[in-house]
Amino acid sequence: MDLSTNAKKVFDLVKELSAVELAALVKSLEEEFGVTAASMVVAGGAAASSDDSGPAAKDTFDVELTEIGQQKIAVIKVVKELLNVSLPEAKELVEKALCMVKVWVKADESESFKVKLEEAGAVVTLK
Repeated sequence: MDLSTNAKKVFDLVKELSAVELAALVKSLEEEFGVTAASMVVAGGAAASSDDSGPAAKDTFDVELTEIGQQKIAVIKVVKELLNVSLPEAKELVEKALCMVKVWVKADESESFKVKLEEAGAVVTLK
C-alpha cells in the first residue's frame, strides 16, 4: 500500500498504541466524523474491489466486546492474556463494553479470540 509521508507517520504511531488507546482513538474518530469503523472497512473494501468476480471471503475481522456478561473478572483476565496488556488496561477496556477489543485480526485468530471471550462469559461480535 502506498502511503503519503504524513499517512505513514500516523500509521507508525498507531501501531505503537495499546489496545485501550486504540479503542479510544477509534471511538473518537467515529464521533468526530460521524462514522463507524465497520462502515469505513466496508466502504474501503467496496471501493478497493472494483471487479465483478463476486464477494470475496473476508480474511480479517474486528473483535467487538458487545457485553461483559456475569463473569467480569474472567473476561478481564482473558482480555489481559489475549492482548498482552496490564490488568488496569484490560479492566478499562472491558468496562467500556461495547468496544473493539482488537481490529484487523486474521480470521482464525479472531475466531479464537471470540471463543475464549465467550467461554469467559462475554458476548462477542466479529465485524
